[in-house]
Amino acid sequence: MSGTDNPYGGGSYGGQMTGSAQFGGPAAPAPDQASTPAGSLIKDTSTAAFAADVIDESRRQPVLVDFWAPWCGPCKQLTPILERVVTEAQGRVKLVKLNIDDHPAIPGQMGVQSIPAVVAFVDGRPVDGFMGAVPESQLRQFIDKVAGPAGADQAAEIEAALAEAEGLLVAGDVQAAAQLFGAVLQADPENAKAAAGLMRCMIELGDAARASQMLQSLPEEIAADPAIQAVARKLQQFEEARKLGDPSALEHELSLNPDHHETRMKLAKIRNAEGKRDEAAEHLLMIMRKDRTFDDDGARRQLLEFFEAWGPKDPATITARRRMSSILFA
Repeated sequence: MSGTDNPYGGGSYGGQMTGSAQFGGPAAPAPDQASTPAGSLIKDTSTAAFAADVIDESRRQPVLVDFWAPWCGPCKQLTPILERVVTEAQGRVKLVKLNIDDHPAIPGQMGVQSIPAVVAFVDGRPVDGFMGAVPESQLRQFIDKVAGPAGADQAAEIEAALAEAEGLLVAGDVQAAAQLFGAVLQADPENAKAAAGLMRCMIELGDAARASQMLQSLPEEIAADPAIQAVARKLQQFEEARKLGDPSALEHELSLNPDHHETRMKLAKIRNAEGKRDEAAEHLLMIMRKDRTFDDDGARRQLLEFFEAWGPKDPATITARRRMSSILFA
Protein backbone atom coordinates (compact mmCIF):
# COMPACT_ATOMS: atom_id res chain seq x y z
CA MET A 1 0.00 0.00 0.00
CA SER A 2 1.47 3.35 -0.96
CA GLY A 3 1.61 6.49 1.19
CA THR A 4 -1.14 8.11 -0.86
CA ASP A 5 -3.73 5.42 -0.30
CA ASN A 6 -2.83 4.48 3.26
CA PRO A 7 -5.92 4.96 5.46
CA TYR A 8 -4.03 4.50 8.69
CA GLY A 9 -1.50 7.29 8.97
CA GLY A 10 2.24 7.07 9.37
CA GLY A 11 5.18 6.04 11.46
CA SER A 12 8.02 3.59 11.02
CA TYR A 13 5.66 0.62 11.03
CA GLY A 14 2.54 2.05 9.36
CA GLY A 15 3.75 3.83 6.23
CA GLN A 16 3.73 7.56 5.62
CA MET A 17 1.07 9.63 7.30
CA THR A 18 -1.49 11.34 5.14
CA GLY A 19 -3.69 14.30 6.01
CA SER A 20 -2.98 17.02 8.55
CA ALA A 21 -2.84 15.13 11.85
CA GLN A 22 0.85 15.82 12.46
CA PHE A 23 2.54 17.17 15.53
CA GLY A 24 5.82 17.15 17.37
CA GLY A 25 9.32 17.09 15.93
CA PRO A 26 10.71 19.43 13.28
CA ALA A 27 7.76 18.95 10.94
CA ALA A 28 5.38 20.82 13.21
CA PRO A 29 7.04 23.21 15.66
CA ALA A 30 4.97 24.51 18.52
CA PRO A 31 4.10 28.23 18.63
CA ASP A 32 7.16 30.46 18.97
CA GLN A 33 9.53 27.59 18.27
CA ALA A 34 12.04 27.15 15.46
CA SER A 35 9.84 28.87 12.91
CA THR A 36 9.63 31.98 15.10
CA PRO A 37 12.32 34.67 14.68
CA ALA A 38 14.49 35.13 17.74
CA GLY A 39 13.40 38.76 17.85
CA SER A 40 9.90 37.78 18.92
CA LEU A 41 11.36 35.89 21.90
CA ILE A 42 13.52 38.76 23.16
CA LYS A 43 12.47 42.36 23.61
CA ASP A 44 13.07 45.51 25.64
CA THR A 45 10.28 46.84 27.81
CA SER A 46 9.39 49.94 29.79
CA THR A 47 7.42 50.84 32.88
CA ALA A 48 4.33 51.51 30.77
CA ALA A 49 4.65 48.30 28.76
CA PHE A 50 5.67 46.02 31.65
CA ALA A 51 2.15 44.78 32.40
CA ALA A 52 1.53 43.71 28.79
CA ASP A 53 5.04 42.43 28.05
CA VAL A 54 5.53 40.51 31.30
CA ILE A 55 2.38 40.08 33.41
CA ASP A 56 -0.04 39.31 30.56
CA GLU A 57 2.47 37.40 28.42
CA SER A 58 3.48 35.18 31.34
CA ARG A 59 -0.06 33.82 31.43
CA ARG A 60 0.70 32.26 28.04
CA GLN A 61 4.26 31.10 28.68
CA PRO A 62 7.08 31.77 31.18
CA VAL A 63 8.78 35.17 30.83
CA LEU A 64 12.27 35.99 32.14
CA VAL A 65 12.88 39.62 33.05
CA ASP A 66 16.50 40.77 32.83
CA PHE A 67 17.08 43.85 35.01
CA TRP A 68 20.23 45.59 33.72
CA ALA A 69 21.98 48.93 33.23
CA PRO A 70 24.48 50.20 30.65
CA TRP A 71 27.21 50.77 33.26
CA CYS A 72 26.93 47.20 34.70
CA GLY A 73 29.91 45.05 33.69
CA PRO A 74 28.44 41.71 34.79
CA CYS A 75 25.27 42.59 32.83
CA LYS A 76 27.36 42.80 29.68
CA GLN A 77 28.66 39.29 30.40
CA LEU A 78 25.29 37.77 31.25
CA THR A 79 22.97 39.28 28.64
CA PRO A 80 24.52 37.74 25.46
CA ILE A 81 24.60 34.29 27.06
CA LEU A 82 21.06 34.70 28.34
CA GLU A 83 19.83 35.76 24.90
CA ARG A 84 21.51 32.75 23.27
CA VAL A 85 20.08 30.26 25.76
CA VAL A 86 16.57 31.73 25.42
CA THR A 87 16.82 31.56 21.62
CA GLU A 88 17.98 27.94 21.74
CA ALA A 89 15.05 27.12 24.05
CA GLN A 90 12.84 27.71 20.97
CA GLY A 91 9.89 29.39 22.60
CA ARG A 92 9.75 27.58 25.93
CA VAL A 93 10.40 30.98 27.56
CA LYS A 94 10.55 34.62 26.48
CA LEU A 95 13.09 37.21 27.59
CA VAL A 96 12.15 40.80 28.43
CA LYS A 97 14.92 43.28 29.27
CA LEU A 98 14.38 46.33 31.49
CA ASN A 99 16.97 49.14 31.78
CA ILE A 100 16.69 50.13 35.44
CA ASP A 101 18.29 53.55 34.83
CA ASP A 102 15.57 54.54 32.36
CA HIS A 103 12.77 52.73 34.20
CA PRO A 104 13.47 52.53 37.95
CA ALA A 105 9.87 52.16 39.18
CA ILE A 106 9.41 48.44 38.53
CA PRO A 107 12.70 47.24 40.07
CA GLY A 108 12.03 49.58 42.99
CA GLN A 109 8.61 48.05 43.58
CA MET A 110 10.09 44.52 43.34
CA GLY A 111 12.97 45.28 45.67
CA VAL A 112 15.69 44.63 43.08
CA GLN A 113 18.83 46.06 44.72
CA SER A 114 21.62 44.40 42.76
CA ILE A 115 22.09 43.74 39.06
CA PRO A 116 22.19 41.77 36.90
CA ALA A 117 19.02 40.22 38.26
CA VAL A 118 16.75 37.82 36.39
CA VAL A 119 13.21 37.11 37.59
CA ALA A 120 10.91 34.47 36.09
CA PHE A 121 7.20 35.25 35.79
CA VAL A 122 4.57 32.54 35.36
CA ASP A 123 0.80 33.10 35.34
CA GLY A 124 1.22 36.79 36.03
CA ARG A 125 3.48 36.59 39.08
CA PRO A 126 7.19 36.16 39.90
CA VAL A 127 8.08 32.58 40.78
CA ASP A 128 11.88 32.37 40.81
CA GLY A 129 15.03 34.34 40.09
CA PHE A 130 18.76 34.82 40.58
CA MET A 131 21.35 37.60 40.76
CA GLY A 132 24.79 37.86 39.18
CA ALA A 133 26.42 36.62 35.98
CA VAL A 134 25.84 32.86 36.37
CA PRO A 135 27.37 30.21 34.04
CA GLU A 136 25.54 29.11 30.89
CA SER A 137 24.88 25.63 32.34
CA GLN A 138 23.11 27.23 35.30
CA LEU A 139 20.98 29.33 32.94
CA ARG A 140 19.85 26.19 31.12
CA GLN A 141 18.96 24.54 34.42
CA PHE A 142 17.02 27.65 35.42
CA ILE A 143 14.97 27.55 32.21
CA ASP A 144 14.30 23.83 32.66
CA LYS A 145 13.11 24.53 36.21
CA VAL A 146 10.78 27.30 35.11
CA ALA A 147 9.49 25.89 31.81
CA GLY A 148 9.97 22.16 32.33
CA PRO A 149 12.63 19.97 30.68
CA ALA A 150 13.06 20.17 26.92
CA GLY A 151 10.67 17.73 25.27
CA ALA A 152 8.14 17.80 28.10
CA ASP A 153 5.60 19.64 25.94
CA GLN A 154 5.82 17.05 23.19
CA ALA A 155 5.51 14.20 25.70
CA ALA A 156 2.34 15.77 27.09
CA GLU A 157 1.05 16.31 23.56
CA ILE A 158 1.67 12.67 22.68
CA GLU A 159 -0.19 11.46 25.77
CA ALA A 160 -3.13 13.72 24.93
CA ALA A 161 -3.17 12.47 21.34
CA LEU A 162 -3.12 8.84 22.47
CA ALA A 163 -6.05 9.47 24.81
CA GLU A 164 -7.99 11.19 22.05
CA ALA A 165 -7.23 8.40 19.57
CA GLU A 166 -8.37 5.79 22.08
CA GLY A 167 -11.62 7.67 22.59
CA LEU A 168 -12.20 7.88 18.83
CA LEU A 169 -11.56 4.16 18.43
CA VAL A 170 -13.98 3.25 21.22
CA ALA A 171 -16.57 5.59 19.70
CA GLY A 172 -16.24 3.86 16.34
CA ASP A 173 -14.42 6.60 14.40
CA VAL A 174 -11.69 4.21 13.35
CA GLN A 175 -10.28 6.25 10.47
CA ALA A 176 -9.73 9.33 12.67
CA ALA A 177 -8.21 7.16 15.41
CA ALA A 178 -5.83 5.59 12.89
CA GLN A 179 -4.68 9.03 11.74
CA LEU A 180 -3.90 10.09 15.30
CA PHE A 181 -2.11 6.85 16.19
CA GLY A 182 -0.13 7.24 12.97
CA ALA A 183 0.77 10.82 13.85
CA VAL A 184 2.10 9.70 17.22
CA LEU A 185 4.24 7.06 15.53
CA GLN A 186 5.60 9.69 13.19
CA ALA A 187 6.69 11.79 16.18
CA ASP A 188 7.72 8.82 18.36
CA PRO A 189 8.43 5.70 16.24
CA GLU A 190 9.03 3.51 19.33
CA ASN A 191 5.73 4.33 21.05
CA ALA A 192 4.22 0.92 21.80
CA LYS A 193 0.76 2.30 22.65
CA ALA A 194 0.55 4.04 19.28
CA ALA A 195 1.75 0.95 17.42
CA ALA A 196 -0.81 -1.20 19.23
CA GLY A 197 -3.55 1.34 18.55
CA LEU A 198 -2.72 1.50 14.85
CA MET A 199 -2.81 -2.29 14.55
CA ARG A 200 -6.16 -2.37 16.35
CA CYS A 201 -7.46 0.13 13.79
CA MET A 202 -6.22 -2.09 10.97
CA ILE A 203 -8.08 -5.02 12.46
CA GLU A 204 -11.27 -2.99 12.89
CA LEU A 205 -11.03 -1.92 9.25
CA GLY A 206 -10.77 -5.55 8.11
CA ASP A 207 -7.03 -5.48 7.44
CA ALA A 208 -5.85 -8.10 9.92
CA ALA A 209 -3.23 -9.30 7.45
CA ARG A 210 -1.50 -5.94 7.46
CA ALA A 211 -1.75 -5.73 11.24
CA SER A 212 0.00 -9.10 11.38
CA GLN A 213 2.74 -7.85 9.05
CA MET A 214 3.23 -4.79 11.22
CA LEU A 215 3.43 -6.97 14.33
CA GLN A 216 6.16 -9.06 12.74
CA SER A 217 8.16 -5.93 11.87
CA LEU A 218 8.25 -4.54 15.41
CA PRO A 219 11.55 -4.59 17.32
CA GLU A 220 11.66 -7.22 20.03
CA GLU A 221 11.63 -4.76 22.93
CA ILE A 222 8.49 -3.04 21.57
CA ALA A 223 6.77 -6.32 20.72
CA ALA A 224 7.09 -7.35 24.37
CA ASP A 225 4.95 -4.42 25.55
CA PRO A 226 1.62 -5.53 27.11
CA ALA A 227 -0.38 -3.40 24.66
CA ILE A 228 1.32 -5.11 21.71
CA GLN A 229 0.87 -8.51 23.30
CA ALA A 230 -2.87 -7.88 23.60
CA VAL A 231 -3.02 -7.19 19.86
CA ALA A 232 -0.98 -10.32 19.20
CA ARG A 233 -3.53 -12.38 21.14
CA LYS A 234 -6.32 -10.76 19.16
CA LEU A 235 -4.64 -11.67 15.88
CA GLN A 236 -4.19 -15.21 17.14
CA GLN A 237 -7.93 -15.36 17.80
CA PHE A 238 -8.57 -14.25 14.24
CA GLU A 239 -6.29 -16.95 12.89
CA GLU A 240 -8.02 -19.59 15.01
CA ALA A 241 -11.46 -18.40 13.89
CA ARG A 242 -10.50 -18.88 10.24
CA LYS A 243 -10.16 -22.61 10.87
CA LEU A 244 -13.48 -23.11 12.67
CA GLY A 245 -15.72 -23.60 9.67
CA ASP A 246 -18.58 -21.93 7.84
CA PRO A 247 -20.60 -19.70 10.22
CA SER A 248 -23.81 -20.36 8.25
CA ALA A 249 -23.39 -24.09 8.75
CA LEU A 250 -22.71 -23.58 12.43
CA GLU A 251 -25.83 -21.38 12.78
CA HIS A 252 -27.90 -24.10 11.11
CA GLU A 253 -26.47 -26.71 13.46
CA LEU A 254 -27.41 -24.55 16.46
CA SER A 255 -30.94 -24.12 15.17
CA LEU A 256 -31.29 -27.89 15.27
CA ASN A 257 -29.56 -28.29 18.62
CA PRO A 258 -29.27 -25.03 20.68
CA ASP A 259 -27.41 -26.90 23.45
CA HIS A 260 -24.50 -27.93 21.25
CA HIS A 261 -22.02 -25.83 23.21
CA GLU A 262 -18.96 -26.72 21.16
CA THR A 263 -20.66 -25.35 18.04
CA ARG A 264 -21.73 -22.24 19.91
CA MET A 265 -18.17 -21.70 21.14
CA LYS A 266 -16.85 -21.89 17.58
CA LEU A 267 -19.48 -19.43 16.41
CA ALA A 268 -18.58 -17.01 19.22
CA LYS A 269 -14.96 -17.00 18.07
CA ILE A 270 -15.99 -16.40 14.46
CA ARG A 271 -18.32 -13.54 15.39
CA ASN A 272 -15.52 -11.98 17.41
CA ALA A 273 -13.20 -12.21 14.41
CA GLU A 274 -15.90 -10.51 12.32
CA GLY A 275 -16.04 -7.66 14.83
CA LYS A 276 -19.50 -8.66 16.11
CA ARG A 277 -18.50 -8.45 19.75
CA ASP A 278 -21.94 -8.27 21.34
CA GLU A 279 -23.04 -11.34 19.40
CA ALA A 280 -19.85 -13.20 20.32
CA ALA A 281 -20.36 -12.38 23.98
CA GLU A 282 -24.02 -13.43 23.83
CA HIS A 283 -23.07 -16.93 22.66
CA LEU A 284 -20.57 -17.36 25.49
CA LEU A 285 -22.95 -15.99 28.10
CA MET A 286 -25.61 -18.43 26.91
CA ILE A 287 -23.22 -21.34 27.45
CA MET A 288 -22.40 -20.01 30.93
CA ARG A 289 -26.08 -19.81 31.85
CA LYS A 290 -26.74 -23.38 30.70
CA ASP A 291 -23.62 -25.29 31.66
CA ARG A 292 -20.70 -23.87 33.65
CA THR A 293 -19.00 -27.27 33.56
CA PHE A 294 -18.66 -27.30 29.76
CA ASP A 295 -14.97 -27.38 28.84
CA ASP A 296 -14.09 -26.71 32.48
CA ASP A 297 -15.87 -23.33 32.44
CA GLY A 298 -14.40 -22.68 28.99
CA ALA A 299 -17.02 -20.09 28.00
CA ARG A 300 -16.05 -17.84 30.90
CA ARG A 301 -12.35 -18.23 30.16
CA GLN A 302 -12.92 -17.42 26.51
CA LEU A 303 -14.96 -14.36 27.38
CA LEU A 304 -12.15 -13.11 29.62
CA GLU A 305 -9.76 -13.46 26.69
CA PHE A 306 -12.15 -11.39 24.58
CA PHE A 307 -12.25 -8.71 27.28
CA GLU A 308 -8.46 -8.54 27.29
CA ALA A 309 -8.35 -8.17 23.52
CA TRP A 310 -11.22 -5.64 23.35
CA GLY A 311 -9.91 -3.48 26.18
CA PRO A 312 -11.61 -2.49 29.45
CA LYS A 313 -13.28 0.62 28.00
CA ASP A 314 -14.88 -1.04 25.01
CA PRO A 315 -18.72 -0.89 25.26
CA ALA A 316 -18.94 -4.62 24.49
CA THR A 317 -16.55 -5.39 27.36
CA ILE A 318 -18.48 -3.20 29.80
CA THR A 319 -21.86 -4.70 28.89
CA ALA A 320 -20.74 -8.33 28.77
CA ARG A 321 -18.74 -8.05 32.00
CA ARG A 322 -21.82 -6.74 33.81
CA ARG A 323 -23.95 -9.59 32.43
CA MET A 324 -21.28 -12.16 33.30
CA SER A 325 -21.20 -10.90 36.89
CA SER A 326 -24.95 -11.33 37.18
CA ILE A 327 -24.55 -14.97 36.11
CA LEU A 328 -21.61 -15.67 38.39
CA PHE A 329 -23.13 -14.10 41.49
CA ALA A 330 -26.79 -14.89 40.95
